[in-house]
Amino acid sequence: MARKKSPNLTEAELRLMDVVWERGSATVSEVTAALPTELGLAYNTVLTTMRILEDKGYLRHAKSKEGRAFVYRAVIGRQQASRNAVRYLVSRFYRNSTEALVLHLLQDEELSDKELGRIRSLIAE
Repeated sequence: MARKKSPNLTEAELRLMDVVWERGSATVSEVTAALPTELGLAYNTVLTTMRILEDKGYLRHAKSKEGRAFVYRAVIGRQQASRNAVRYLVSRFYRNSTEALVLHLLQDEELSDKELGRIRSLIAE
């Protein structure tokens, strides 16, 4: 049985989206070249992942005016993708309670005093 497609970005998909968001648009070759070489991702792997991102609605491609390669552009921006991920996190782990997420963050012992102070000032506003 095939695995259900998640509308959220995997780690691998996020790496590719970061390249496209940073550049504005990119071909598969440009994305492949921009990725760290230690990942060892082949062109075909990047192409497959970009097609998956297109199926998910994150990317759209068009024919390049200069050559044969398709140029991919983001349909969903970084901020919207982040918002979607937080909504998923809240629904999945906090039973749709934003309050529970915020309380969890405020009780996190790894937050610095500076971070806690910034959060408190944002809440006060």
